Amino acid sequence: MQEAVPATEGDGGHGSRRAPRKHRVLRWSAATLAVLILAAAGTGYVYYRHLNANIEQDDLNLGDNKVAEPTPNAAGQTPLNILLIGSDARDSKENQELGGARETFGSTPLADVQMLLHLSADRSNLSVVSMPRDTLVKIPKCTDPDDGKVYPASEGRVMTNQSLGHGGPGCTVATWQELTGIHIDHFVMVDFAGVVSMADAIGGVPVCVDANIHSRDSQGHGSGLKLEKGTTSVKGEQALQWLRTRYGFEDGSDLARAKAQHMYMNSMVRELRANATLSSPNKLRKLAEQATGALTVDSGLGSVKELYDLSNELRKVDPGRITMTTMPNRYVGARVEPTEDAEQLFRLVRDDIALDGKDAKKTTTAKAEDTSDDPAAAKDEIGVLVQNGTRTDTLAAARGRASTVAGLLTEKGFEKAVSDRSASLSEAKTLVRYPSAELEGDAQAVAKSLGIPMSSVKKSTDVSGVTLVVGADWREGTTYKAPKKDDSTPKTAEALNGADDTACMHVNPGFTW
Repeated sequence: MQEAVPATEGDGGHGSRRAPRKHRVLRWSAATLAVLILAAAGTGYVYYRHLNANIEQDDLNLGDNKVAEPTPNAAGQTPLNILLIGSDARDSKENQELGGARETFGSTPLADVQMLLHLSADRSNLSVVSMPRDTLVKIPKCTDPDDGKVYPASEGRVMTNQSLGHGGPGCTVATWQELTGIHIDHFVMVDFAGVVSMADAIGGVPVCVDANIHSRDSQGHGSGLKLEKGTTSVKGEQALQWLRTRYGFEDGSDLARAKAQHMYMNSMVRELRANATLSSPNKLRKLAEQATGALTVDSGLGSVKELYDLSNELRKVDPGRITMTTMPNRYVGARVEPTEDAEQLFRLVRDDIALDGKDAKKTTTAKAEDTSDDPAAAKDEIGVLVQNGTRTDTLAAARGRASTVAGLLTEKGFEKAVSDRSASLSEAKTLVRYPSAELEGDAQAVAKSLGIPMSSVKKSTDVSGVTLVVGADWREGTTYKAPKKDDSTPKTAEALNGADDTACMHVNPGFTW
């Protein structure tokens, strides 16, 4: 993202400072390589134990709130959600030699790359959702499993990459679950020291630019990447430069960098499937060694066998059914926040709907709309705050909507429903929010009484009780008409198909040569 003050390529932050951004590499690469090729190395038991010992483990979820697992489909299958975390830890000689700043050695690491990988229940498709590291979120309370230190929930919103410093990767998992409502089964965390050697091991990854590029400006900002127009197979440090390049791609933001990383991942997956050099046991052993040494995982993935089982699941998906996306967002100063389209994207993942729009008709054992296991209180005991959220970019708030809808609820038996006359909000659609699991049933009862779909009932730490926000989709009348369900992937997610080998990064004219 663009900074308010001058900074070198890759500036980020530890505490009140932003740490160098140039380390924001696609650490996901190492994880992908590990789960795709580990077991193919053909090793014996001693070496198998050696590889197991290479893999570090940490707790899966450090938060207090858990998200229920998805309901199995008719065949008894459930989706698999894996959070891929790229740590910017500068705690090794290798990382320092790749550009880690000496003054940040040993500092609290940041989760500078975060990608949710969703494998469909029927294993037919794979979706990846990237969250920009500058996304503003509320980090929940997390407890460090090593020393028991409790990190309180953040006061207001902070950058999502800070979650890793609140006890470990399990807090990043907890933050994602709080934001998205998606149950996460595993995490894989990687630093960037092994990326260079692994790029060499697979023989390079083809990438494309639409003009000559040199990522370096007059003040020395840039990754140093220098390529000619067209397709080049990058490996070693050049691959690292591609993955961390911000200056020179499109508008120079982290969003452009994420797009370049998606292209790299898609190309890498195609190379792993087609590259004949990986049939060499020695090369596979070397790749397995590098990959396992770079990983930290939860206990459910803490062995070569478990990673191999995962790799078998992932390899069932054809590249043509892989969809890479970026969480839809809008700028808030020099940061970003999720938009309504982001919630649409999260819902598609929660509901196991393929982002490429090629789902077969599904048969499921789930109810038409999932309802809470927590029973609702009696209507006359449920407190409801009704807010007017009908204001839009072009229209003022519709007068009296909070009072009108609060009156409707009172007529339906919700005697404690009151309107909030001080709030004038802007929400595209009507929502019912609740702060904690014990109020979910109450919130759903409110929604059901007004014909609001369960998909519009959201957990939110922004409210202290059940809160109904009357959106711009209900500016008049006393009957709510739910909008037609839309299962398409938002255009703002900038979806990229895994089989697309024609994609090229647009080069900023100021960085050509």
